[in-house]
Amino acid sequence: MDIDWSLVESIGIGLGLGVAAGFRVVVPFLVLSAAALFGHLPLAENMQWLGTNTALLGLSIALVVEILVYSIPGLDNVIDTVALPMAAIAGTVLMALAANQLDPFARWSLAIVAGGGTAAAVKGLNGFSRLVSTVTTGGFGNFLIAIAELLGALLLSVLSLVAPAIVFLVVLVLLAVLVWFAVRAFSRSKQPMSEAE
Repeated sequence: MDIDWSLVESIGIGLGLGVAAGFRVVVPFLVLSAAALFGHLPLAENMQWLGTNTALLGLSIALVVEILVYSIPGLDNVIDTVALPMAAIAGTVLMALAANQLDPFARWSLAIVAGGGTAAAVKGLNGFSRLVSTVTTGGFGNFLIAIAELLGALLLSVLSLVAPAIVFLVVLVLLAVLVWFAVRAFSRSKQPMSEAE
């Protein structure tokens, strides 16, 4: 059985961009826009608008707003609630764009499960970690989480375009680390309660 490496790369691109959307919804679209605008990425005909100066400027402004919002403790937890469905939608769209050589049913099934599901899982774990940080540090630790999310989104977005075949491994390791941090944070948040009892 021959492996279709172009399909593996496409899925790697979509998966990486979907996870990046779980960290920051705007970042993967901004990276795609910059790559298309500077001629490093051909876009499908219905996505040509993404490779324009207007799209790059609009997405840059949206990223600045997103960074500012996530730097305000308390408000960042509220935004996580709104961003969860947005991340799932963004992950779905990004995977569908990347896996466009599949037939529509397979493409959208993969997009919803792998793209949207992974983006939602990452956003949910991040939101949980931020909530625990808000409770345990009074919100002072949230800034570090916000920086890590931004850097993770940038790194994964670029890596998805440059080396999509290794994104599978990176995403698996990343999800394992996020789950470990969430479980550890949850057990730490429960510890004072059990001691008080």
